[in-house]
Order: sequence, then structure tokens, then C-alpha cells
Amino acid sequence: MQVTTITEHDDDAILPRFGYRQQFVRSLRHFESFAVAFSFISITTGIFTTFAFALATGGPRAIWTWPIVIVGQTLVALVYGALAARVPLSGYSYQWASRLANVHVGWWLGWMSFAFLSIVTVSVDYGLVQVAFQPLIGQTYTPTSAALETLVVLALQAALIIWSTRITTRVNNTAVATELIGIIGLTLLLIVVAAIRGLGHWSNLTSTGTVPAIGYYAWLGPFMLATLLGAYTIVGFESASNLAEETQQPHRVIPKAMVRAVLASGVVGMAFLIALAYSISDIPAATKSTAPVAFIVNDVLGGVVQKIFLIFVVVSIFACGLIIMVTNGRLIFSMTRDRRLPGHQLLSHVPRATAGPTWATVLAAVLGGIITLVLRTHAGALGTLFTASTIMPALLYTGTVLLYVFTSGRRGTSEAVGTHSRPFGKWEIPVIAGALIWLAYELCILIGPKEFRDAQYYVLGALGVGLVFYVVQLITEPRAMRTEPGQEP
Repeated sequence: MQVTTITEHDDDAILPRFGYRQQFVRSLRHFESFAVAFSFISITTGIFTTFAFALATGGPRAIWTWPIVIVGQTLVALVYGALAARVPLSGYSYQWASRLANVHVGWWLGWMSFAFLSIVTVSVDYGLVQVAFQPLIGQTYTPTSAALETLVVLALQAALIIWSTRITTRVNNTAVATELIGIIGLTLLLIVVAAIRGLGHWSNLTSTGTVPAIGYYAWLGPFMLATLLGAYTIVGFESASNLAEETQQPHRVIPKAMVRAVLASGVVGMAFLIALAYSISDIPAATKSTAPVAFIVNDVLGGVVQKIFLIFVVVSIFACGLIIMVTNGRLIFSMTRDRRLPGHQLLSHVPRATAGPTWATVLAAVLGGIITLVLRTHAGALGTLFTASTIMPALLYTGTVLLYVFTSGRRGTSEAVGTHSRPFGKWEIPVIAGALIWLAYELCILIGPKEFRDAQYYVLGALGVGLVFYVVQLITEPRAMRTEPGQEP
């Protein structure tokens, strides 16, 4: 069979090659694709909501686990980039696995992605309300008030996505620029003012704080658990690949966007963590605070700067949740386009090429609302959600990297988009081995401690629900469940 190579000028020829027709406008370029991945990661969201966990678990010294996560996730992003270049379609892991393995493996990776995105949307938006918006306006936190305000945030995000993809990406681009400028400026300001006022202590960078130094580096000890500071944060870079059908030259742009987003988040985030640790004047007081980042900023720079900082935190976290919902809507659209979920006739509908899939986005928002209401009376809801939304991508990343290993010899798809089946050359084994070692380490941290049992049960529950839908699909759509994506009329 003759294979036609798709060049950078043949964006319109990509989807027919995979059995689909173009339904979206390709409006995303290099910066927009980077901004999608960077905004999903959102170092502001991650650090602001998990720094308390890091201080309580490993003390200020916990910040040095951050580079470990960056190296590991960069290796995973390289593998994802290779797969995104081979199959530049919405639905990322679902599409990759369905075409490179089989439709059943693809369905399960798609379901796991769907469950992860549904959970993480709520965890981010709930975090926005609890640790940023309510402190900004001086409102006292209660589970009911946080749940109701989270529902409002979910509705606003869904409305924006349905209205216009272009406006959504512009809002996100602005939020990313604001986040970069704000966090870099705050980093420099903290170090300079803390030094001038004599509040900074470089010894904090190696301090265990209120955590005993004995057994610090033991198996599943403070240092290992503190790795979750970065693991909670550096996820979602693959969101750029889920907007492949709206990206120009996706097989070139998306792999670079994912890796650059991880590296940029790593460098900027590490600098901010060093500034925070250095600026702590009272480690026990900061550790006891439910929002230690805001506590440190207020201590060093005062209440006015703290309020300004909270404003850009609210904007950054809102954009993060917005992009997560965009990603989930595109994944739902991709699976229902192939009749892989109930209600596919409605959920796969795209009313305008310039907007998102309406009913898929509504479903993503409604599911987020249901999860919010279910967890309304759960005192530790935010911690449970963040842990669950870290376990799921770790499982998904592991499954996808193994998929790459077992299907790396299949060249047909890669040739169709003009890429090489061994994109890493002589570095193939180090990249794959490094990614798998990192993911095994991360899964040990997430599965071993008994403190994470609630989150683990939540993940098992999501997989149990998936099993029900899987059986329903096998019974109601047997042809679709055995046909390669893009081949079902």
C-alpha cells in the first residue's frame, strides 16, 4: 500500500487519513498549544494548594523533590510527544491505544482519562474557591459555601467553552502570561524584601522543619512522600495533544509544546519554591497554616501584596480548570464520535466549528457538579480529590508508556504523518527506562501509604463504574466496540 506523507501544509489532509472529517477550526499555534499545556499544569495552582502538604510532610527541605518530578515527567512527555506526532487526533490515549493496540485497550485508557479529567476539574475549581477566592474576599470556609461557589465556577467555564474556542484560548493565553509575569515577579520580590528585612534564612532550604530528621529518607518516609508536591502539580501537559484537531501542524507543534510546558513549569516553579522556603521567618507557624503560601507572602510583603497575589492566583486557577474542562469535552467528543459511550448521537455534535462540542462540555460540567455535591460534607474533600487526580494520571501515563514500548515497531501510522518510528534514536532505551522507573516510584508513593486509602477507593470506584459502561457498550454497540476508530459509518 502506498503511504502519502503529510507535510506541514497539509493540515486538512490529516483527518481524512484517519477516517474523520474536519469539524473544528485550526486556530491554535505554537504559543496557544504551549499555553494549554502550561495552564493545565499551572504551577500556581499546584504549589498554592499543596505547599501545606509538603511542609507538614517533609518540611522546607521537601522542595528538593521537585527536580525529580520534572526529570521524570519530561521523559513521559517525550513519549507522549512521539505518540502525538504519530496520531495527531483529539482523544489522545484513547486514539493512540485503539489504533496501536486494539479498541478495548483504547476504550479503557479513554475511560481512565475521562475519569481523571472529571475528578481533576472539581479538585482544581474546589481548590480555587477554598484556598484563593474565599480568602481573597474574607469569607469563612464551609463545605456548603465552597460547594455552591464551585458549581458557579463550573457553569461559567462551560458557558465560555461553548461560546467560543477562540475566546477561551485568548482568556487562557492572558492567564498564562499573567501567571508567568506574576510568579516571576513575586519570586524576585520575596527574596529581595525578605533579605532587606532580615526575614530570610538560607538554612531553611535544608531544614526538615517540624518533621523529625531521623528516618527522613526511609522507604515511604518524609522525603519520598514530599515528592507529591511536584507529582500533584506536573500533570496535564498532555492536554495539548487532546486539541490536536484544532492545532496547526499538530505533529510538529504539540510534542514541543508538551515538553516546553513541563520544563518551563519546572524552572519557574523551582525558583518560586526556593523563594518561599527562604522567606519563611517562622517555620512552625507556616506549617500550621492552611494556606502557607499566602501566609508567607503576607508576612514578608504585607496584606496589600497578598491580596494582589490572590487575585492572580484566582485567575490562574480559573484558567487551569477551564482548560481541564476543554480537554474533557474533547475526549468525550472523540469517544462518542466512534460510538464508544452512551448518548453518542448527542455528545458528538459540534454545532459550530469555532466552538467546543456543546453537549460533551455540558456533560463534563454536570459530572463535575455531581462530584462536588457528593463530596459536599467530606471534610477532607480537597486532599482526597487531589490524591485521586494524581493516582489516575500516573496509571494512565504508565499504561501509555507501556503501549509505546509494545507498539514501537508498528510503522504504518507514523509514516502517515511523516515521523520516524524511533524518534529518540540511540536515546530510546534511556528515555523509556527512565520514564518507567519514575512512574513505578510515583505509584509506590501513591499506593503504599494508608493515608491515601480514600483516594484509592475513589479510583477503584471510577474503574468499577467504567466496567459497567464497558459491558453496556459491548451489548448495545457490539459493532462499534470491535471496529477501529474512524471506520464506523
